[in-house]
Amino acid sequence: MELPLVVGVDGSEPSLRAVDWAADEAALRGLPLRLVYASLWERYEGTALADDLGKPSDQVMAEDIVEAAARRVRTGRPDVKVITDVLPEEPEYALVRESRTAAALVVGSRGRSSLAEAVLGSVSMTVAGHAHCPVIVLRGSHDNRRVPGRHGRIVVGVGDDPTDTAAMRFAVEEARRRGVPLEAVRAWRSPARETTDHPLLAGAPARLHEEKAAQVLEAALRDVPADIEVHRRTVEGHARQVLLGASADADLLVVGARRREGHYGLQLGRVAHGVLHRAVCPVAVVPQRT
Repeated sequence: MELPLVVGVDGSEPSLRAVDWAADEAALRGLPLRLVYASLWERYEGTALADDLGKPSDQVMAEDIVEAAARRVRTGRPDVKVITDVLPEEPEYALVRESRTAAALVVGSRGRSSLAEAVLGSVSMTVAGHAHCPVIVLRGSHDNRRVPGRHGRIVVGVGDDPTDTAAMRFAVEEARRRGVPLEAVRAWRSPARETTDHPLLAGAPARLHEEKAAQVLEAALRDVPADIEVHRRTVEGHARQVLLGASADADLLVVGARRREGHYGLQLGRVAHGVLHRAVCPVAVVPQRT
């Protein structure tokens, strides 16, 4: 049985952008699309209103939301099978549970203005930090267009551990589905204590760190299939800033997030946390079990 692509909907403009993007992704993958609306309110209020209205008022609203989203998918992507569900619980908990049986999960950033867009919603952050499958958070303003990506490239950030392969595998498959190059980016920095004023030694420590970054990059790419066009970049700077810069002309930025068994806190590293808040393209957070 094929796992569906799940998208959280709440009727907001960001969630409708997420629906459009997810419909395109489901078509690329040949997967069904599951639209989920979750609200804790109806668990408490819905039963009390059932006798008077014959149906909980919040349930009516929720059904309107998911049906409108489903019509949107059927109009733009009639080839995609759509499943809808309304869940009476907190959205972050519902979506994290949904992630156990999903190929990937898509959520909006919840921004409603240029200022709000810079701050990620709490639901999106919680889901990205706890989900069991890849989570795509729809950042930027061009992520709801039913056309090929404008930049024609997928960017993946390469961390310190080249054996952290989940994010790389995800990025490779996304590049293959779209028929675009994969750009692998590794940031590096030269510690200040290693600088020297001697003219014959100036720049030597930096070259060593750059060479090490290139080695890590090659190790991370060793299993990438030959049919994928790969562009390699080593860039001096903080990883978060380097990837934020790369997001400016990418269709999707892919980063990894380690999941430690038995740890219940938000499991996002500083890099993933930073790009989720400030990237200008959709961001995929791919969990890696440790």
